[in-house]
Amino acid sequence: MNSLITGGAGFIGSHLAEELLRRGEEVWVIDDLSTGRYENVAHLVGNPKFHLQIDTIMDQEVMEELIDRCDLVYHLAAAVGVRLIVDKPVETMETNILGTEVVLKLANRKKKKVIVSSTSEIYGKSDNIPFKEDDDRILGSTTMRRWCYSCSKAIDEFLALAYHQEKKSPVVIARMFNTVGPRQTGQYGMVVPRFVQSALLGHPIQVYGEGEQTRCFTYVNDVVEALIGLAHCPQAVGEIFNVGSEEEISINELAKMVKRLTKSKSPIEHLPYEKAYEKGFEDMRRRVPDLTKIRSLIGFRPKVNLEEMLLKIIDYFKR
Repeated sequence: MNSLITGGAGFIGSHLAEELLRRGEEVWVIDDLSTGRYENVAHLVGNPKFHLQIDTIMDQEVMEELIDRCDLVYHLAAAVGVRLIVDKPVETMETNILGTEVVLKLANRKKKKVIVSSTSEIYGKSDNIPFKEDDDRILGSTTMRRWCYSCSKAIDEFLALAYHQEKKSPVVIARMFNTVGPRQTGQYGMVVPRFVQSALLGHPIQVYGEGEQTRCFTYVNDVVEALIGLAHCPQAVGEIFNVGSEEEISINELAKMVKRLTKSKSPIEHLPYEKAYEKGFEDMRRRVPDLTKIRSLIGFRPKVNLEEMLLKIIDYFKR
């Protein structure tokens, strides 16, 4: 099997590349290194089955050649992170919408299967917990840049499903919930690496808002297993799947757990959302997936619990 990973030098993409190589596959990666990092895949460059193309997925000539070489496309390239989304909404929408259009259009020509990465942000402000794949979406005003990411990924999903329904393209959509692990950066607002780095450096651990918002964190290796499982399941084509964990924790409790596990003396501070991001910023109060669909189809169950994944991330940052 030959696989192409867009955004393959990113956090999730680099772990996916490692696992595919471990399984004996040939892997092509394209990444413009805007949020991905060469360091994430540097250790793979000497592998004769690993091929790195530093370029943008907007280059249709490059993409057409890469897709022709591969049997399967994992489309992970996207603008991610609340900080990046608020600061660069144009880049967010162009990358997420136009990039996905290029991938789907070129893959459709030879009916190559595409695994489209999506996000729990799709559900917006809904309080219908746990989130099911066919739930209604509740979003804020278009004047708030915070919601452009959710909308851009929704368009990705609509486009992927349209290609499947109208042109019979084999697509699978994976909605990922708060994936964490080594190589993730806190630069764009990701909470776990931000907390761990602050705790290890003795800096204040900054909790945005009141800290009572809850999240379910999933270890990156579990997410990679889910993506590969969905990619190789014929019954997954044309469907949407939540990929995540059901272990829910408040951000306040997460900060306390990180402080305890790092044995840090860092104070825990609360920062209003408008100071962290923008005036009027809204956050999701709870974000919990219903995993019934993916569990029944491929038997997906996360193996790594929250404390284990935090210890792995702490060890990574220490090293």
